[in-house]
Amino acid sequence: MDQDEGLASVDNIVTQFNTYEDFLDSQITTVDLYYLEDESLAHQLVELGYRGTGEILKREDFEARKAAVEIARLAERTQKKTLTSAGKDLQDNFLKALAVREEDNRNGKVSSVIFIRDKNSYGQEVSGYIDYADRLKTEDFEVYFSGKRRLFPRPTDLSFYNWDSRVAVCNSSPNYQVIDDNPDGLLFKYKKDRKILNVDPKDHPGDNSTRISIQTDLYIQAVIFDHISRRKT
Repeated sequence: MDQDEGLASVDNIVTQFNTYEDFLDSQITTVDLYYLEDESLAHQLVELGYRGTGEILKREDFEARKAAVEIARLAERTQKKTLTSAGKDLQDNFLKALAVREEDNRNGKVSSVIFIRDKNSYGQEVSGYIDYADRLKTEDFEVYFSGKRRLFPRPTDLSFYNWDSRVAVCNSSPNYQVIDDNPDGLLFKYKKDRKILNVDPKDHPGDNSTRISIQTDLYIQAVIFDHISRRKT
């Protein structure tokens, strides 16, 4: 039996029986109990491989694999529960781009900053930079991925600007410190590795960062900056 077949066999056992004692009981026959007259002794003989009707499996192997299977099951359930983009029929490039980045932003592998420029419900042109990972933690993106609402900049985001009223607001987030006194424009410092994200389209976005413009029907302009932290843990 090769390694994969062996693991499959063990997995079948650990999913079939709740405890190692249940597994041992399944390996003991009524004849064994008749001659041994001691269930505890019968269990020991099965563990040693002297009795049993099937697979020989040590207690520590059973418990280790049982724990691994349970962890995998919980991780799969958590992922399905967490990824709000999963299973959605996404048509627009912007929503597809968000979906591709959702898992990595949730687990911290990537930190994305989203720039959006469009008109609000009052017909005013607004723009802003959104900390995607922070928004994912603080609100349900189901309404965005399902198309019920559009993701839009808010005065509580990294930056918000109303081009009609000239109202400008900046806020640091759990992931980024806003540097708003730079003469050449806004900068965002990623707090984990202290790298600077430059959102000026004329400049390079910075170390370990990329900039991509999204062709979308949802907004006048949409840009996503992705930063990968290289901080050693």
